[in-house]
Amino acid sequence: MSDGYEDMSLLELFRIETEGQAQALTAGLLALERDPTAANELEVCMRAAHSLKGAARIVDLPTATEVAHVMEDCFVEAQKGRLILAQAHIDVLLRGVDLLVRMGGAEEGKRDAVDAEVPALLADLRAAMASPTGPVVPKFVAPVSVVAPAAAATPAQGERRSPDEAKEVAPGSEVKDEAADRVLRVTAENLNRLLALAGESLVESRWVKTYAGSLLRLKRMQGDVNRTLGRLVEQVPAAALNDTTRQLQVELQQQVQACQQHLAERLSELDMFDRRSVHLSHRLYDEALSVRMRPFADGGHGLARLVRDVARSLGKQARLEIVGEDTQVDRDILEKLEAPLGHLVRNAVDHGIEDPAVRVAAGKPAEGVIRLEARHSAGMLQISVSDDGRGIDPEQLRERVVVRQLTDATTAQKLTESELLEFLFLPGFSLRDTVTQISGRGVGLDVVQTMVKQVRGTVRATGRPGDGSRFQMLLPLTLSVVRTLLVEIAGEPYAFPLAHIVRTLRLPADRIELLEGRQHFELSGHRIGLVAAEQVLAGRGGRAVAPDQAVVVVGDLSTRAFGLVVDRFLGERELVVQALDRRLGKIKDIAAGALMEDGSPVLIFDVEDLILSMEKLIAAGRVERVQASAVGAAGERRQRVLVVDDSLTVRELERKLLSARGYLVEVAVDGMEGWNTVRTGRFDLVVTDVDMPRMDGIELVTMIKRDTKLQGLPVMIVSYKDREEDRRRGLEAGADYYLTKSSFQGDTLVQAVAELIGEART
Repeated sequence: MSDGYEDMSLLELFRIETEGQAQALTAGLLALERDPTAANELEVCMRAAHSLKGAARIVDLPTATEVAHVMEDCFVEAQKGRLILAQAHIDVLLRGVDLLVRMGGAEEGKRDAVDAEVPALLADLRAAMASPTGPVVPKFVAPVSVVAPAAAATPAQGERRSPDEAKEVAPGSEVKDEAADRVLRVTAENLNRLLALAGESLVESRWVKTYAGSLLRLKRMQGDVNRTLGRLVEQVPAAALNDTTRQLQVELQQQVQACQQHLAERLSELDMFDRRSVHLSHRLYDEALSVRMRPFADGGHGLARLVRDVARSLGKQARLEIVGEDTQVDRDILEKLEAPLGHLVRNAVDHGIEDPAVRVAAGKPAEGVIRLEARHSAGMLQISVSDDGRGIDPEQLRERVVVRQLTDATTAQKLTESELLEFLFLPGFSLRDTVTQISGRGVGLDVVQTMVKQVRGTVRATGRPGDGSRFQMLLPLTLSVVRTLLVEIAGEPYAFPLAHIVRTLRLPADRIELLEGRQHFELSGHRIGLVAAEQVLAGRGGRAVAPDQAVVVVGDLSTRAFGLVVDRFLGERELVVQALDRRLGKIKDIAAGALMEDGSPVLIFDVEDLILSMEKLIAAGRVERVQASAVGAAGERRQRVLVVDDSLTVRELERKLLSARGYLVEVAVDGMEGWNTVRTGRFDLVVTDVDMPRMDGIELVTMIKRDTKLQGLPVMIVSYKDREEDRRRGLEAGADYYLTKSSFQGDTLVQAVAELIGEART
């Protein structure tokens, strides 16, 4: 297999090698600034400079060869103890690293301009070796890389690394198989197609289980036919049959039994195939997804240098600590994080870290610490940038908000600390009165906010005077998969990204208030407006009927909270995001699509667009009172049934049977979800399976019957287990009815439900 380098020119190879070795040099120099005698770091830097010298000689770049040679001599002198690297030495050596990178990336016609800087650098390098304390240089000025960390410094941009870089092994690290670490060039488009196909394979594999469920129903129907045939034989007197008829009767019974046996064997094989197929599809998808994932450290190569240079230019002392370098991040998200992280750490140095004298007077170390942390939390990627600096003064921020005329003084005094901190993310907002080369234009945090919105994440700021500040981003682990809450609106499923959901609830009618013609309810001291989802999507309202109980999704986007009334919750799902056809253009309120486990499509909401649509309805005065399906035409409440079953086929069959008879039906995919649902809602009956993951049906029945508020709630068990001891175990747990799936028929289920809670009221 090709390694992707054979079609590249020598200059392109040199550029790639320069980028890789520059990373090693920068990291080593920053470490040497803290410990000038670190033997391992000196060895790494010396070898990197030596490799660059040889590479530059091969591609006939004499100026680059000379720069690398003098840098190598500097490291050799330090190794021999004849030179102790001071801060001034590090400044000059970092200039050499930057110049080598520019030489490697310079176009043919622009190389002379870069070469013109070499004599001055060489003079400073030689002066550095001649002076134990380093050369006399002007006041440090941050290089261009401070404004934006060089993206080219990361090999991930082109997914390439030089052969020498691939062979470099850090001291003390384990030597791995060279073939296993080989890096190949693969376009992002190819990776996206691979992941999309793997996602489709995963969805298709789940269809087998649904199909197997329909065959199980066929098997039960065959069993019913066999039993009916047996009863028919019993009813016909033997004397009334001649030999031919009796022979046909025996053959018919044998054929039905053979069909049952054959179907049972094929079902067993299909079940085994289903398990293997799902397992293989999951492995395929996980492997395809892992190709898109990169360690967080790949996105933070230039940040330590950025912190050091900004601090030096401001006369401060600061260092960067990175926690969670091995945390896996989607490559698309990692690329988008480059600019926001640069702005955050730059702001931390400029706005957060105090001058050394001020820090010492406050009892802090002269050197400030900026901590960058990445970790997985509850299925999300959590990234935080914190510092131990001066923090954020809420009163100064409040005053600045008023000065900028973003609100009046009276309103500003009523704002909470979290509401105040949201102003930091507004475009053009800054706590600085003057503009410097580093900050003051109010662009940085706006860039952070914009990126977070693009990837369906959230960002929050916290800080107190003297205690430092912290900016925390909560992002999806990957842009290819999104965790969602599925809801039903007007009979169709829709998906809400969980990152924008504060909570879900079933809201009783007495909690809904009418203020100035608009419906609101109170939640944690805040008034949340209510709008029917069907009206937002259709642009028109329904009947003005006061709800008995509204099913509400409470979301939040920055400072805008909303309450959207839906028909019912369908549970949480991880969906493989599939972009909509570009020919459709931008679809109102919709961000993307996905496929459900049964292959049916579902649309994923664009939450920001959804809120804008709600605000337009409110501004136009066209918001109508929410309509509740839980109220019948005569005002009598319809019976609500909760169906709990881990089989999609059985669950949907029971839901459709009961819904067709007029009952309001909600579903849960296992006992744990069923328990959480029954505690937060009001139901007249629970229909549950026995064998389920996380919590089985017997445990669910036991917990319901032990709860003082729920113990009067009727519970029906519908299970494949038809032995007498299984039935007795269910009834002893507190079940009011035990129905076996082997004798399951639509009328049987509906009759049992009617016996427990009566006929449906419509």
